[in-house]
Amino acid sequence: MSCPHENYLVALVVPVYNEEQSISGFVQALLTALSPELPHLELVFVDDGSTDGTVARIEELLSPQEPLKVSLIRLSRNFGKEAAMTAALDLVDADAVIPMDVDLQDPPELVLDFIRIWKEEGVDDVYGIRTDRSFDPDTKRLTSEGFYYIFNKLTSKVRIPENVGDFRLLDRKVVLTLRQLGERNRFMKGLFAWPGFASRGVGYRRPGRAAGHSKWNYWKLWNFALDGIVAFSSLPLRVWSYIGCAVGLVAVVSMVVLILRVAFYGADVPGYASLMCVILFLGAVQLISVGVLGEYLSRLTEEVKHRPVYVVSRISGPLSQRVAAGLNAASNGVVYNGKEPKSATASSRDQDASS
Repeated sequence: MSCPHENYLVALVVPVYNEEQSISGFVQALLTALSPELPHLELVFVDDGSTDGTVARIEELLSPQEPLKVSLIRLSRNFGKEAAMTAALDLVDADAVIPMDVDLQDPPELVLDFIRIWKEEGVDDVYGIRTDRSFDPDTKRLTSEGFYYIFNKLTSKVRIPENVGDFRLLDRKVVLTLRQLGERNRFMKGLFAWPGFASRGVGYRRPGRAAGHSKWNYWKLWNFALDGIVAFSSLPLRVWSYIGCAVGLVAVVSMVVLILRVAFYGADVPGYASLMCVILFLGAVQLISVGVLGEYLSRLTEEVKHRPVYVVSRISGPLSQRVAAGLNAASNGVVYNGKEPKSATASSRDQDASS
Protein backbone atom coordinates (compact mmCIF):
# COMPACT_ATOMS: atom_id res chain seq x y z
CA MET A 1 0.00 0.00 0.00
CA SER A 2 1.23 3.49 -0.74
CA CYS A 3 0.30 6.66 1.09
CA PRO A 4 0.51 10.02 -0.67
CA HIS A 5 3.26 12.26 0.70
CA GLU A 6 0.96 14.99 1.96
CA ASN A 7 1.96 17.65 4.42
CA TYR A 8 0.39 16.26 7.59
CA LEU A 9 1.99 15.19 10.85
CA VAL A 10 1.35 11.74 12.27
CA ALA A 11 2.58 11.07 15.80
CA LEU A 12 3.06 7.58 17.20
CA VAL A 13 2.77 7.69 20.99
CA VAL A 14 4.29 4.74 22.82
CA PRO A 15 4.01 4.35 26.62
CA VAL A 16 6.91 2.30 27.98
CA TYR A 17 7.75 0.83 31.37
CA ASN A 18 10.92 -1.26 31.74
CA GLU A 19 11.02 -2.10 28.03
CA GLU A 20 14.77 -1.84 27.49
CA GLN A 21 14.83 -5.03 25.43
CA SER A 22 12.06 -3.91 23.07
CA ILE A 23 13.18 -0.42 22.00
CA SER A 24 15.71 -1.30 19.29
CA GLY A 25 13.55 -3.88 17.54
CA PHE A 26 10.53 -1.61 17.67
CA VAL A 27 12.33 1.35 16.09
CA GLN A 28 13.85 -0.85 13.39
CA ALA A 29 10.40 -2.22 12.54
CA LEU A 30 9.07 1.34 12.21
CA LEU A 31 11.93 2.33 9.92
CA THR A 32 11.28 -0.66 7.69
CA ALA A 33 7.49 -0.39 7.53
CA LEU A 34 6.71 3.32 7.79
CA SER A 35 9.61 5.67 7.07
CA PRO A 36 9.56 5.24 3.26
CA GLU A 37 5.83 6.05 3.19
CA LEU A 38 5.50 8.67 5.94
CA PRO A 39 8.01 11.53 5.76
CA HIS A 40 6.09 13.51 8.40
CA LEU A 41 6.22 10.83 11.08
CA GLU A 42 7.05 11.57 14.69
CA LEU A 43 7.70 9.02 17.43
CA VAL A 44 6.95 10.03 21.03
CA PHE A 45 7.90 7.70 23.88
CA VAL A 46 6.28 8.22 27.28
CA ASP A 47 8.46 6.71 29.99
CA ASP A 48 6.25 5.69 32.93
CA GLY A 49 8.94 5.66 35.60
CA SER A 50 11.15 2.90 34.20
CA THR A 51 13.89 1.58 36.47
CA ASP A 52 15.98 -0.24 33.85
CA GLY A 53 17.85 1.14 30.84
CA THR A 54 14.74 2.13 28.88
CA VAL A 55 15.38 5.88 29.10
CA ALA A 56 19.02 5.49 28.09
CA ARG A 57 18.01 3.49 25.01
CA ILE A 58 15.48 6.13 24.00
CA GLU A 59 17.92 9.01 24.56
CA GLU A 60 20.29 7.36 22.09
CA LEU A 61 17.60 7.94 19.45
CA LEU A 62 17.18 11.66 20.13
CA SER A 63 20.02 12.73 17.85
CA PRO A 64 18.93 14.91 14.88
CA GLN A 65 20.96 12.58 12.65
CA GLU A 66 18.59 9.70 13.38
CA PRO A 67 16.15 8.91 10.52
CA LEU A 68 13.14 9.17 12.86
CA LYS A 69 12.02 12.26 14.77
CA VAL A 70 12.02 10.91 18.32
CA SER A 71 10.83 12.69 21.47
CA LEU A 72 10.67 11.55 25.07
CA ILE A 73 8.16 12.48 27.74
CA ARG A 74 9.48 11.25 31.06
CA LEU A 75 7.06 10.99 33.97
CA SER A 76 8.38 11.62 37.48
CA ARG A 77 7.35 8.14 38.64
CA ASN A 78 5.21 5.19 37.63
CA PHE A 79 1.65 6.49 37.22
CA GLY A 80 0.29 3.63 35.10
CA LYS A 81 -0.28 3.15 31.39
CA GLU A 82 -3.56 5.09 31.33
CA ALA A 83 -1.86 8.13 32.86
CA ALA A 84 1.05 7.85 30.42
CA MET A 85 -1.41 7.71 27.53
CA THR A 86 -3.16 10.79 28.90
CA ALA A 87 0.14 12.67 29.08
CA ALA A 88 0.85 11.88 25.44
CA LEU A 89 -2.60 13.01 24.29
CA ASP A 90 -2.28 16.22 26.30
CA LEU A 91 1.17 17.18 25.05
CA VAL A 92 1.50 15.85 21.50
CA ASP A 93 0.26 18.23 18.83
CA ALA A 94 -0.31 16.45 15.51
CA ASP A 95 -2.93 15.99 12.82
CA ALA A 96 -3.35 12.37 13.88
CA VAL A 97 -2.16 10.51 16.97
CA ILE A 98 -1.62 6.74 17.00
CA PRO A 99 -1.16 5.05 20.41
CA MET A 100 0.60 1.71 20.16
CA ASP A 101 2.64 -0.74 22.23
CA VAL A 102 6.39 -1.16 21.98
CA ASP A 103 6.30 -4.97 22.04
CA LEU A 104 5.33 -5.21 18.32
CA GLN A 105 2.04 -6.91 19.13
CA ASP A 106 0.59 -3.90 17.31
CA PRO A 107 1.89 -4.39 13.73
CA PRO A 108 3.50 -1.15 12.45
CA GLU A 109 2.46 -1.87 8.86
CA LEU A 110 -1.19 -1.54 9.92
CA VAL A 111 -0.58 2.16 10.53
CA LEU A 112 -0.60 2.70 6.75
CA ASP A 113 -4.11 1.22 6.55
CA PHE A 114 -5.20 3.46 9.41
CA ILE A 115 -3.92 6.54 7.61
CA ARG A 116 -5.47 5.57 4.28
CA ILE A 117 -8.91 5.16 5.86
CA TRP A 118 -8.47 8.40 7.81
CA LYS A 119 -7.43 10.44 4.75
CA GLU A 120 -9.56 8.86 2.04
CA GLU A 121 -12.75 8.04 3.95
CA GLY A 122 -12.71 10.76 6.59
CA VAL A 123 -12.95 8.35 9.55
CA ASP A 124 -11.88 10.06 12.77
CA ASP A 125 -11.18 6.96 14.88
CA VAL A 126 -9.67 3.98 13.09
CA TYR A 127 -9.00 1.11 15.48
CA GLY A 128 -7.40 -2.30 15.19
CA ILE A 129 -9.48 -5.42 15.86
CA ARG A 130 -7.63 -8.49 17.10
CA THR A 131 -9.26 -11.10 14.88
CA ASP A 132 -6.60 -13.71 15.65
CA ARG A 133 -5.26 -13.94 19.22
CA SER A 134 -3.81 -17.43 19.05
CA PHE A 135 -0.57 -16.24 20.68
CA ASP A 136 -2.46 -15.17 23.81
CA PRO A 137 -3.15 -17.77 26.52
CA ASP A 138 -6.64 -19.29 26.52
CA THR A 139 -7.41 -17.85 29.96
CA LYS A 140 -6.53 -14.34 28.79
CA ARG A 141 -8.71 -14.63 25.69
CA LEU A 142 -11.66 -15.95 27.69
CA THR A 143 -11.41 -13.32 30.42
CA SER A 144 -11.01 -10.58 27.82
CA GLU A 145 -14.09 -11.70 25.91
CA GLY A 146 -16.00 -11.93 29.17
CA PHE A 147 -15.03 -8.39 30.13
CA TYR A 148 -16.11 -6.89 26.80
CA TYR A 149 -19.44 -8.75 27.04
CA ILE A 150 -20.14 -7.64 30.61
CA PHE A 151 -19.00 -4.06 29.99
CA ASN A 152 -21.23 -3.60 26.96
CA LYS A 153 -24.18 -5.15 28.80
CA LEU A 154 -23.76 -2.83 31.78
CA THR A 155 -23.16 0.38 29.85
CA SER A 156 -25.84 1.83 27.61
CA LYS A 157 -24.23 5.07 26.33
CA VAL A 158 -20.70 3.85 25.54
CA ARG A 159 -19.96 0.62 23.70
CA ILE A 160 -16.46 -0.79 23.29
CA PRO A 161 -15.90 -2.95 20.21
CA GLU A 162 -14.79 -6.43 21.20
CA ASN A 163 -11.11 -7.38 20.94
CA VAL A 164 -10.07 -3.75 20.50
CA GLY A 165 -7.22 -2.23 22.50
CA ASP A 166 -5.47 1.13 22.46
CA PHE A 167 -3.96 0.62 18.99
CA ARG A 168 -5.80 3.12 16.80
CA LEU A 169 -5.59 6.38 14.87
CA LEU A 170 -7.23 9.42 16.45
CA ASP A 171 -7.93 12.52 14.43
CA ARG A 172 -6.91 15.83 15.99
CA LYS A 173 -10.51 16.75 16.84
CA VAL A 174 -10.92 13.51 18.77
CA VAL A 175 -7.73 14.24 20.71
CA LEU A 176 -8.92 17.77 21.51
CA THR A 177 -12.18 16.30 22.82
CA LEU A 178 -10.33 13.77 24.98
CA ARG A 179 -8.32 16.58 26.54
CA GLN A 180 -11.55 17.97 27.98
CA LEU A 181 -12.27 14.77 29.91
CA GLY A 182 -10.70 15.49 33.26
CA GLU A 183 -11.52 12.45 35.38
CA ARG A 184 -8.65 11.04 37.44
CA ASN A 185 -9.62 7.37 37.11
CA ARG A 186 -8.78 6.83 33.46
CA PHE A 187 -10.14 3.95 31.42
CA MET A 188 -8.86 4.87 27.99
CA LYS A 189 -10.75 2.24 26.00
CA GLY A 190 -13.99 3.75 27.22
CA LEU A 191 -12.75 7.32 26.81
CA PHE A 192 -11.74 6.63 23.20
CA ALA A 193 -15.30 5.48 22.48
CA TRP A 194 -17.02 8.29 24.40
CA PRO A 195 -16.68 11.21 21.88
CA GLY A 196 -18.74 9.33 19.31
CA PHE A 197 -17.02 10.48 16.11
CA ALA A 198 -17.03 8.33 12.98
CA SER A 199 -15.10 5.14 13.67
CA ARG A 200 -14.13 1.99 11.84
CA GLY A 201 -12.25 -1.19 12.70
CA VAL A 202 -9.45 -2.91 10.81
CA GLY A 203 -8.83 -6.59 11.55
CA TYR A 204 -5.34 -7.94 12.14
CA ARG A 205 -3.55 -10.97 13.51
CA ARG A 206 -2.06 -10.20 16.91
CA PRO A 207 1.42 -11.71 17.17
CA GLY A 208 3.30 -12.60 20.33
CA ARG A 209 5.65 -10.20 22.08
CA ALA A 210 8.89 -9.61 20.19
CA ALA A 211 10.90 -9.08 23.39
CA GLY A 212 10.49 -8.63 27.13
CA HIS A 213 7.47 -9.70 29.12
CA SER A 214 4.07 -8.25 29.91
CA LYS A 215 3.74 -6.03 32.99
CA TRP A 216 0.07 -6.99 33.38
CA ASN A 217 -0.94 -9.83 35.67
CA TYR A 218 -4.46 -11.06 36.32
CA TRP A 219 -4.82 -9.04 39.53
CA LYS A 220 -3.98 -5.82 37.66
CA LEU A 221 -6.33 -6.79 34.85
CA TRP A 222 -9.12 -7.46 37.36
CA ASN A 223 -8.70 -4.01 38.93
CA PHE A 224 -8.46 -2.46 35.47
CA ALA A 225 -11.78 -4.08 34.53
CA LEU A 226 -13.38 -2.74 37.73
CA ASP A 227 -12.13 0.75 36.89
CA GLY A 228 -13.74 0.53 33.47
CA ILE A 229 -17.11 -0.73 34.67
CA VAL A 230 -17.35 1.73 37.57
CA ALA A 231 -16.27 4.65 35.36
CA PHE A 232 -18.92 4.06 32.70
CA SER A 233 -21.87 2.37 34.40
CA SER A 234 -24.05 3.08 37.42
CA LEU A 235 -25.96 -0.18 37.00
CA PRO A 236 -23.97 -1.97 39.75
CA LEU A 237 -25.31 0.69 42.14
CA ARG A 238 -28.91 0.53 40.92
CA VAL A 239 -29.09 -3.25 40.91
CA TRP A 240 -28.76 -3.38 44.68
CA SER A 241 -31.94 -1.35 45.02
CA TYR A 242 -33.75 -4.05 43.09
CA ILE A 243 -32.08 -6.81 45.10
CA GLY A 244 -33.07 -5.02 48.31
CA CYS A 245 -36.69 -4.78 47.16
CA ALA A 246 -36.73 -8.45 46.20
CA VAL A 247 -35.24 -9.55 49.54
CA GLY A 248 -37.70 -7.29 51.38
CA LEU A 249 -40.64 -8.80 49.49
CA VAL A 250 -39.49 -12.32 50.34
CA ALA A 251 -39.11 -11.29 53.98
CA VAL A 252 -42.67 -9.88 54.11
CA VAL A 253 -44.14 -13.01 52.53
CA SER A 254 -42.18 -15.22 54.93
CA MET A 255 -43.38 -13.15 57.89
CA VAL A 256 -47.02 -13.49 56.82
CA VAL A 257 -46.63 -17.23 56.38
CA LEU A 258 -45.04 -17.60 59.83
CA ILE A 259 -47.78 -15.54 61.50
CA LEU A 260 -50.49 -17.62 59.87
CA ARG A 261 -48.78 -20.88 60.84
CA VAL A 262 -48.48 -19.78 64.45
CA ALA A 263 -52.09 -18.58 64.49
CA PHE A 264 -53.51 -21.86 63.16
CA TYR A 265 -51.03 -24.52 64.26
CA GLY A 266 -49.22 -23.02 67.24
CA ALA A 267 -45.57 -22.08 67.68
CA ASP A 268 -42.89 -24.24 66.11
CA VAL A 269 -39.57 -25.02 67.77
CA PRO A 270 -37.07 -22.58 66.21
CA GLY A 271 -34.67 -24.21 63.74
CA TYR A 272 -30.99 -23.39 64.11
CA ALA A 273 -30.07 -24.33 60.53
CA SER A 274 -32.74 -22.23 58.85
CA LEU A 275 -31.97 -19.25 61.09
CA MET A 276 -28.25 -19.41 60.26
CA CYS A 277 -28.99 -19.67 56.53
CA VAL A 278 -31.09 -16.51 56.63
CA ILE A 279 -28.52 -14.59 58.69
CA LEU A 280 -25.61 -15.62 56.48
CA PHE A 281 -27.52 -14.86 53.28
CA LEU A 282 -28.61 -11.41 54.38
CA GLY A 283 -25.14 -10.67 55.77
CA ALA A 284 -23.56 -11.60 52.44
CA VAL A 285 -26.01 -9.40 50.53
CA GLN A 286 -25.25 -6.46 52.80
CA LEU A 287 -21.47 -6.89 52.57
CA ILE A 288 -21.55 -7.15 48.78
CA SER A 289 -23.72 -4.06 48.47
CA VAL A 290 -21.41 -2.13 50.82
CA GLY A 291 -18.45 -3.29 48.73
CA VAL A 292 -20.04 -1.96 45.54
CA LEU A 293 -20.73 1.34 47.25
CA GLY A 294 -17.11 1.41 48.40
CA GLU A 295 -15.82 0.98 44.84
CA TYR A 296 -17.74 4.05 43.69
CA LEU A 297 -16.96 6.03 46.84
CA SER A 298 -13.20 5.39 46.60
CA ARG A 299 -13.15 6.65 43.02
CA LEU A 300 -15.26 9.63 43.96
CA THR A 301 -12.72 10.44 46.67
CA GLU A 302 -9.92 10.43 44.10
CA GLU A 303 -11.90 12.80 41.87
CA VAL A 304 -12.58 15.21 44.75
CA LYS A 305 -8.87 15.40 45.63
CA HIS A 306 -8.25 16.70 42.11
CA ARG A 307 -4.67 15.50 42.01
CA PRO A 308 -2.93 15.57 38.62
CA VAL A 309 -3.20 12.40 36.59
CA TYR A 310 0.54 12.55 35.91
CA VAL A 311 3.62 14.69 36.54
CA VAL A 312 6.19 15.14 33.79
CA SER A 313 9.78 15.61 34.90
CA ARG A 314 11.35 16.20 31.48
CA ILE A 315 10.54 16.49 27.79
CA SER A 316 13.31 15.82 25.27
CA GLY A 317 13.51 15.92 21.50
CA PRO A 318 11.53 17.99 18.96
CA LEU A 319 8.44 17.92 21.16
CA SER A 320 10.19 20.00 23.83
CA GLN A 321 10.54 22.87 21.36
CA ARG A 322 6.79 22.96 20.78
CA VAL A 323 5.85 22.85 24.44
CA ALA A 324 5.61 26.30 26.02
CA ALA A 325 8.68 27.29 28.03
CA GLY A 326 8.46 26.24 31.64
CA LEU A 327 4.99 24.83 32.05
CA ASN A 328 2.57 23.46 29.52
CA ALA A 329 -1.07 23.97 30.48
CA ALA A 330 -2.00 20.32 30.18
CA SER A 331 -5.60 19.57 31.06
CA ASN A 332 -4.93 16.54 33.22
CA GLY A 333 -1.43 16.93 34.61
CA VAL A 334 1.43 19.16 35.66
CA VAL A 335 4.48 19.53 33.47
CA TYR A 336 7.70 20.56 35.20
CA ASN A 337 10.44 21.73 32.86
CA GLY A 338 12.98 23.54 34.98
CA LYS A 339 10.61 25.95 36.73
CA GLU A 340 8.31 25.81 39.68
CA PRO A 341 5.30 23.67 38.74
CA LYS A 342 1.90 25.32 38.66
CA SER A 343 -1.57 23.93 38.40
CA ALA A 344 -3.20 23.72 35.01
CA THR A 345 -5.78 26.25 36.22
CA ALA A 346 -3.11 28.77 37.17
CA SER A 347 -1.37 28.29 33.86
CA SER A 348 -4.62 28.88 32.02
CA ARG A 349 -5.11 32.13 33.92
CA ASP A 350 -1.58 33.22 32.97
CA GLN A 351 -2.28 32.53 29.31
CA ASP A 352 -5.58 34.42 29.45
CA ALA A 353 -3.83 37.40 31.05
CA SER A 354 -1.10 37.45 28.41
CA SER A 355 -3.63 37.35 25.60
